[in-house]
Amino acid sequence: MRAPSLPRPVLCRPRLAALLLAALLAPSLPAEADTVVPGAAHAFDYRLQPRRITDGVYVLIGRTEDFDTRNGGNIVNTGFLVGSSGVVVIDSGPSRRYGEQLRAAIAAVTPLPVVLTLNTHAHPDHFLGNQAFPAGTLAALPATRDAIAREGEDLSANLYRLAGDWMRGTEARPPGRSLAPGRLHAGGRELELIALDGHTGADLLVLDRASGTLFAGDLVFHDRAPTTPHADLDHWLAALERIATLDGVRQVVPGHGEVASGTGLQTPLRQTQAWLRWLQQRLDTSAAQGLETNEVLALPLAAEFATIAEAATEYRRSVLRLYPQTEHKALQQHGAR
Repeated sequence: MRAPSLPRPVLCRPRLAALLLAALLAPSLPAEADTVVPGAAHAFDYRLQPRRITDGVYVLIGRTEDFDTRNGGNIVNTGFLVGSSGVVVIDSGPSRRYGEQLRAAIAAVTPLPVVLTLNTHAHPDHFLGNQAFPAGTLAALPATRDAIAREGEDLSANLYRLAGDWMRGTEARPPGRSLAPGRLHAGGRELELIALDGHTGADLLVLDRASGTLFAGDLVFHDRAPTTPHADLDHWLAALERIATLDGVRQVVPGHGEVASGTGLQTPLRQTQAWLRWLQQRLDTSAAQGLETNEVLALPLAAEFATIAEAATEYRRSVLRLYPQTEHKALQQHGAR
C-alpha cells in the first residue's frame, strides 16, 4: 500500500480562505460569445415566473447549471409564502437584479408587504439579492450571518467574474436578525424553523405548517449533483436522516432542482443521500489504497449518476476539496497501527 501523501499547508487568513472557497464554487469561465450584450431588449431579465404549488406558496425554479453569463447566476430555487398580513421570502437569489425582479414578481401576485426575508445558508446564490428587500426583514441563523459578513464580498466579486454585468450594483448585505429553531409566526403563516448543518456550518430548513411545504435549502438536491465547498459529509448525511423523520411534510422544495411531492416526495432526499454515500466511499477507498488525487479524479462516475446534472463537474470539485483531508485521516489511521 502506498502511504497517502499529506496535504500541503493551507493559508488561513480569512480573505484568502474566502477566495479559495470562491474558486471551488466557480466553474470555468464561459466563452466570450456567451456574454450578454448590455442594451439588448432582453438583457438582464431573469424572466422570473413564480409557480403556485399550493395555497399561498410560490416557488421560482432555477436552472440545474453552473454560473455563467447566460443564466446570470439563476441556478437556485427561491420561494415566497403569502399570508394574511404579509409575505415571507425564502432566499433572495444571486444578485441585486434578481432580488429586485423577485420583489416585482411578488408584487404581481400580492400587494402585501414583505415582512421576513430568510437566507437558508451562506452561499452566494442564496443571499446576494438581499439588497432588494427591506433591511429589517433580513434574517438567518447566527453562523450564516457571520459567514455572509466575513466572506460575502469576496463571493460577490467572484460571481461578478462568472456572471458579468448581471451582478452590477450587487453588494453582500448580511442579515441583521438572528433566527433560532422552533415555531415562528410571520405574515400570518406558521413556520417551523429547523437548524441543521452539513452542506455548510449552518443550514436552515423552513417548514410551512399549513401547506406541509418544506424548503430544504441546499441540504437537498434534485437531479443535480450536490455542491460541497463547505461540506461535512458525515454531518450532511445525519441531517438527511433527520429530514426523513419530519412529520407533516407533503412537498419538498430542494435548493436546486424540481419540487417533489406525492409518490416522488422522497426522491430528492434519496438522490442526495446516494450521491454523498457514494462520494464518501469513493474517497475513503481511494485513500486506503494510497491513490493520488489525479488518480481519483480519473476514476469513472457511478452509472446511477449518469443523468444527474453537473455530476462530472461536482465530482471533480469535491475530490479537490475533500480528498486531502481524507488522505490525512487515512495516514493517521495507518500510523496508529
